[in-house]
Amino acid sequence: MLAPILATKLYVPPAQHGAVLRPRLIGRLNEGLHRRLTLVCAPAGFGKTTLIGEWIAGCGRPAAWLSLEEGDGDPARFLAYLVAALRAVAAGIGEGILDALRSPQPPPTEPLLTALLNEIAAVEDDFFLVLDDYHLVDAKAVDDAIAFLLEHVPPEMHLIIATREDPRLPLARLRARGQLSELRAGDLRFNPSEAAAFLKGEMGLDLSAEDIAALETRTEGWIAGLQLAALSMRGREDVSGFIRAFAGDNRFVVDYLVEEVLQRQPERIRSFLLRTSILERLSGALCDAVTGQEEGSGMLEVLERGNFFVVPLDDKRHWFRYHHLFADVLFAHLMAERPDQVPTLHRRASEWYEQNGLRADAIRHALAAEDFERAADLVELAVPAMRRSRQEATLLAWLKALPDELFHVRPVLNVHYAGTLLQSGELDGVEARLRDAERWLDESADLRGRPEASSARMVVMHEGAYRRLPGSIAMYRAGLALVLGDVPESVTYARRALDLATEDDHFRRGAAAALLGLASWTNGDLEAAHRSYADGMAHLQMAGYISDAVGGSIALADIRIAQGRLREAMRTYEHALHLAAEQGEPVMRGTADMYVGMGEIHRERNDLEAATQHLLRSKEQGEHTGFPQNPYRWHVAMARIQEAEGDLDGALDLLQEAERLYVSDFYPNVRPIAALKARVWAAQGRLGEALDWAREKGPSVEDDLSYVREFEHITLARVLIAEHRCDRADRSILEATGLLQRLLQAAEEGERPGRVIEILVLQALAHHVQGDTPAALVPLERALTLAEPEGYVRVFVDEGRPMARLLFEAAAHGILPDYAGRLLAALEAEEDRSEDQSHPPPALPAQSLAEPLSQRELEVLRLIAQGLSNREIGERLFLALITVKGHNRNIFRKLQVRRRTEAVARARELGLL
Repeated sequence: MLAPILATKLYVPPAQHGAVLRPRLIGRLNEGLHRRLTLVCAPAGFGKTTLIGEWIAGCGRPAAWLSLEEGDGDPARFLAYLVAALRAVAAGIGEGILDALRSPQPPPTEPLLTALLNEIAAVEDDFFLVLDDYHLVDAKAVDDAIAFLLEHVPPEMHLIIATREDPRLPLARLRARGQLSELRAGDLRFNPSEAAAFLKGEMGLDLSAEDIAALETRTEGWIAGLQLAALSMRGREDVSGFIRAFAGDNRFVVDYLVEEVLQRQPERIRSFLLRTSILERLSGALCDAVTGQEEGSGMLEVLERGNFFVVPLDDKRHWFRYHHLFADVLFAHLMAERPDQVPTLHRRASEWYEQNGLRADAIRHALAAEDFERAADLVELAVPAMRRSRQEATLLAWLKALPDELFHVRPVLNVHYAGTLLQSGELDGVEARLRDAERWLDESADLRGRPEASSARMVVMHEGAYRRLPGSIAMYRAGLALVLGDVPESVTYARRALDLATEDDHFRRGAAAALLGLASWTNGDLEAAHRSYADGMAHLQMAGYISDAVGGSIALADIRIAQGRLREAMRTYEHALHLAAEQGEPVMRGTADMYVGMGEIHRERNDLEAATQHLLRSKEQGEHTGFPQNPYRWHVAMARIQEAEGDLDGALDLLQEAERLYVSDFYPNVRPIAALKARVWAAQGRLGEALDWAREKGPSVEDDLSYVREFEHITLARVLIAEHRCDRADRSILEATGLLQRLLQAAEEGERPGRVIEILVLQALAHHVQGDTPAALVPLERALTLAEPEGYVRVFVDEGRPMARLLFEAAAHGILPDYAGRLLAALEAEEDRSEDQSHPPPALPAQSLAEPLSQRELEVLRLIAQGLSNREIGERLFLALITVKGHNRNIFRKLQVRRRTEAVARARELGLL
């Protein structure tokens, strides 16, 4: 006898009012209509049923819907419900089947299905059959019935299965035949715009773009996770703070995942989930090592098939990870139920990773297990490889995680710590650690007759590293002295390091030679600097420090630029890029820096489009492909492009950001950002601020000249000329011309044509501002003669109309007329652009504000009105997030509003938009 049919199981869920429209998924579903089966397979909370309901509602086809339960595994019960569902599209269908099922001895399933298929084929309209929650039916008979249906299904019916795990159907065969359409968790998760629409439309939350992005990232687009987070946010004042802290230990998330996933699992699976929750990545072998079992691969297969919030990390299904929130929940339960097991599990993971040559992961788990001795051993062995790949940030984090007392008996590790601090720009403690390590060298000498006393206390993982310790200490002392500005001491230690290094010790020989090169660079002896530094880079390359060799091209190219050899500088960057590319994937660190350098050369040649593209290419490479100095160098380079484009406000913004990002290194700071800002102020006519810079930073016309401060002194001369243009005072122009003459002599003696060109240009301008054009043409002719072969443009064009007049005179007097003509053409193009910019749209009624918005603030306001997030605005204007927020605060204050929407409304009232 058949049980009564529960009508609610046949109910097609209606489309939800205000639900997020998902045209990208509806389109995918429509594309699969001609196939036999649509499979929507994802873990709980990914919106499977909602999506199918919306699709059906908008598709115009009738639908038979069956929501399955655990008890529907009985074939007779399943068939009865199937017929009942189909009657929603064809009344009276399957009457004979129901009669047969009511008989004391029902016939086999297949004949009944055959009869049903014949009746389905007679249905006039195309329709859907939806089997929702198919994972609840764990019955081979039902699987066989569905497989039979699929094999013979008439074209009038399209089957849809929604499930949390892959059904035991011939999916591979259907896929191969093109009869299967699939949507999975990766497809169903909300993208940022869908998450924003969901949180605002369905959950009634008006969050900032940053908060939405953070929440979408944290939940990985998991719809239920977003909903649970939204519920948790209700009534909270500090929503942003909550989102930052939102994790798998949130009460709603825990309750949901525990109820929907954990509690439904047999103990064997539950135990596996908890013990493997310490892992960031899972493989079968690793899971075996951690759990002590031998079923890791099989369990992962079960978990993936069952959609246990497992995300595959490769196409071969070797590596997986848990969804982050799910992993948090699992780990919280592990800590609550079995905290004593956690260190052991981490230690097992560390051992497995070490045995498989994955030392970084081995260290991470050793630290998590608080097995610091083991971690210290591993770190000491890992240092050379980490150095070669320039991962000093990770290395420093490991070293700082170790107890300090542990270093006292580990001289090699202590020196590594000192070197890592130095490379990271942290000078505190470097000398102390070197001295601490040096103590062991003295003690070893004293105890040479009693080796057992020394070896009992000292811990060394690599004897070769210990033997090379004196050279390493000398090398780092040379670096420390250079950073502290003591060039003579740096040279002394670098030479000592060279003396101590063996012929085949390319690392120490390379580092010492490079330090000698940097010392020569600091002293302004550029040819010696290039020779020694290039020798150092060659040794480092032979030692396998390819990233350092690539990064060293920044110094080599900068030296060549100061020497006025732009072509050679460009070849240096190109060679470095080629060297980096030869190493294959992943992209080598230093690559992003090469594009910045190439962008600067393109800017000097006035190819601003190519310059910008190179900087964007640098950005695209990703932060990990640049050295720590790359962000500030990038902002300086982009500022100079914007300056060339006439956007001086934008250039100043970028320079201020560059100041914030500045990270020192071993290179001499030969072009301080403060001096660059002073140049922009002078160009803007803000002479007071430019002169304040000179007073605060100290360059004066009476200074003894040095290469390190040459750029500042040239800047001072530039400011003095601008001052004379303003007040016509003799003092400033006399000081400028006197300073320029001394600078010219020093640059010529130092064989720095790059600097000579700029000094000659300023000398020409100084004569011109005094009305002496014939005298101005003398240095200008020399500057043109030096600059033409290397293709200099901006050094002339940046000087604007005064230079245009001089170039016109030069051409008229037959002084390099072709080159002068090309420069004049570039200047005319600048004039045309400036003319366009000087006729902006009708004046803004900013006078209605007590404090008008600046041009940059208006730009930001327009982008706010376009709906761009702060992050998007920053990307559009090349500003840091903190700078954009600063502009926002100013805008809100000036408009006397508190929110973005109010700012846009107010701006429209005022006619600002």
